[in-house]
Amino acid sequence: MIARVTLEIALRKEFDYLIPDGLVGQIDVGSRVQVPFGARKVLGCVTGLAQTSEHSRLKPILKVIGAQTLVTPKVLKLARWIADYYCCPPEIALKSVLPEVVRKEQAGWRERLYVRALPFAGELPKLPKRQQEVWNIVEERRELPLRELLELAQTTAATVRRLEDRGLVAISAEISERDPYAREHIVPTSPLPLNPAQAAALAKIHSALEQSSRNGDARAGTHSSVFLLHGVTGSGKTEVYLQAISRALELGKGAIVLVPEISLTPQTVERFKARFSSGPLRTLVAVLHSHLSAGERHDEWHKIRQGRARIVIGARSAIFAPVDPLGLIIVDEEHEHTYKQEETPRYHARDVAIMRGRMENATVVLGSATPSLESYYNCRKGKYTLLELPDRIDDRKMPYVRVVDMRQCVRGSHGVPIFSPRLKEAITQRLERGEQTILFLNRRGYSSSLQCPLCGFVAECPNCSLSLTYHRPDQKLRCHICGHQEPVPAVCPNEKCRNPAIRYAGLGTQKVEETLGKLFPDARITRMDADTMKRKEDYRRILSDFRAGKIDILVGTQMIAKGLHFPNVTLVGIIYADMALHQPDFRAAERTFQLLTQVAGRAGRGDVEGEVFVQSFTPYHPAIQYARRHDYPGFYEQESEFRRQLNYPPYARVALLTLRGRNEDKVKFSADHVRAALEKVEKELRGKTELIIAGPAAAPLLRAETYYRYQIMLRTPRMSVLSRRLAELTETIALPEDVLLSVDIDPADLG
Repeated sequence: MIARVTLEIALRKEFDYLIPDGLVGQIDVGSRVQVPFGARKVLGCVTGLAQTSEHSRLKPILKVIGAQTLVTPKVLKLARWIADYYCCPPEIALKSVLPEVVRKEQAGWRERLYVRALPFAGELPKLPKRQQEVWNIVEERRELPLRELLELAQTTAATVRRLEDRGLVAISAEISERDPYAREHIVPTSPLPLNPAQAAALAKIHSALEQSSRNGDARAGTHSSVFLLHGVTGSGKTEVYLQAISRALELGKGAIVLVPEISLTPQTVERFKARFSSGPLRTLVAVLHSHLSAGERHDEWHKIRQGRARIVIGARSAIFAPVDPLGLIIVDEEHEHTYKQEETPRYHARDVAIMRGRMENATVVLGSATPSLESYYNCRKGKYTLLELPDRIDDRKMPYVRVVDMRQCVRGSHGVPIFSPRLKEAITQRLERGEQTILFLNRRGYSSSLQCPLCGFVAECPNCSLSLTYHRPDQKLRCHICGHQEPVPAVCPNEKCRNPAIRYAGLGTQKVEETLGKLFPDARITRMDADTMKRKEDYRRILSDFRAGKIDILVGTQMIAKGLHFPNVTLVGIIYADMALHQPDFRAAERTFQLLTQVAGRAGRGDVEGEVFVQSFTPYHPAIQYARRHDYPGFYEQESEFRRQLNYPPYARVALLTLRGRNEDKVKFSADHVRAALEKVEKELRGKTELIIAGPAAAPLLRAETYYRYQIMLRTPRMSVLSRRLAELTETIALPEDVLLSVDIDPADLG
């Protein structure tokens, strides 16, 4: 018997190995194996079985890693599609579907010693005082970890061993699962009543689930029942998700729930565990994201593979969870760019979810208050089914949005104020009434740059085409691209200037927090951004304090912009609404509209109507005005017309080719060479698909992490045809050794 093995080294091919007699029956498609490769021993995955091979003198497989196949055939098929569509080697795609800790040969379960009370016939022997105290605890608890017993009894292991010698207890090693949410107290909840719009949406999802269940795997790949659940903020999308998952469980299927931010995971996990921690549909809820320890990730993944956890919640990589059979995939906040992987393979988790649903005949629900133009376009074309929740639950009103023209606030003042007078007054009112405020600014740090007013010097990163950001607490200048940092200079670094009056320009969340402390000295203020969220428990701690009313004002970046439900928040202030609006990206207006709508949606989710202040220097821009009116269809009509005229998504798909190297002239020359090769591809594809080539041009951020970067943008209505040609091109084109070429299919960021 022959096994075809994809190795963990990037060679873009499979290798044939003999299955030795001792391993027959232990190896199947998806098995992890160790094989000889030259003088080395390397790990790989069995991706096929055969009776014969065209090669002679095959080497035998050395051993199998793990007792169970780790990659299911269905997920293996998905990995092959990712490799083809996103132009990456199959072995890289395979690595992405398995967490590193699961791939490792030495990874395993953690064992701990447990003490268990044994049945004892007759009268209990007289015990010394210390042993009696230990026995009392064991008898009451019946079973507990040895370490916990030693802490409770304040004794040593020798004392417990004496009880074992007397036949009163047994000490044994047992698997101790590393559950990241083990200490959480979960209060079971029941399904909530649905309003007519929720009930209608759920009925359609139920119908699709039941139809898929009847069809089974027989029709997998022939039909996709993708739903776009477009519900305004606070419309009860999560309750629809929960009740849809209940139906999937009743049908014997599992579910995957994707969330865009790790910060949303604790709140989401709490709601899902509360619903499925008891009752006839009781199941473990597994969590997969990058803030778990290696041990936690190992145990959570294997709970899923063993079928004990039938619901999975996590960030983008959770789409590869080995749920089998899979009935439902939910992609919450489907519009978020964080679903796009920035390293190879550069997959988009939303699109992978749709493909996995198609392959496994599973129902896919995309949810958002501000859907991506691509998803909404697919509904208009009949490819997806649109489900709408136009109103908030319990007839709660949408927050009232006030746009503040900051140009008026600048007149007569020294510089640009952080808070308009109207926003300051609104914050004061909330503090007096005991209500909470969220202030949003999507820039961390204290100031965005350090400038000299005399000579014009700006402190820039030596590795990137970017000014350094001032971080006041530790008096550092930092680059948010490469991580470079340096001390703050006391005088202008320009040798011909040396002006001591250097100034900080722009603002970040640190400055907002400091200014708030001066304006409202009695307020309890907390900042939530990448600089304060250093440990995995920080998210839970701050959000728990905010929910408990221990924080009056929460200042943060986009991690506080979505998915959070706090009924006592009645005011949201958006400090600088224009920040993303003028970036060189065709999605700039869409992102601004989405962000403003999502942030505004944090207000007024309780009994008191919410109010939102949007501070802007371009208050009449359509993205801001449509967001003010909560008018997604209106924004879609205007924005999609602009996209149609320029042949941008959703009317075409984009591939971005980036060349990078440390010599700018060499990179630019290589980019011209790639352009010439692409023009030949364009001629070959005429009649099959249209191909528009733009560039090469310097990337918006020309230099990043010491590399100069030039880009070529391709637009085509049929990306699957182009992907194959791009894969061939990247393998065959001759480039200098120090110039690298990367291909990003459906890029989320043009930076």
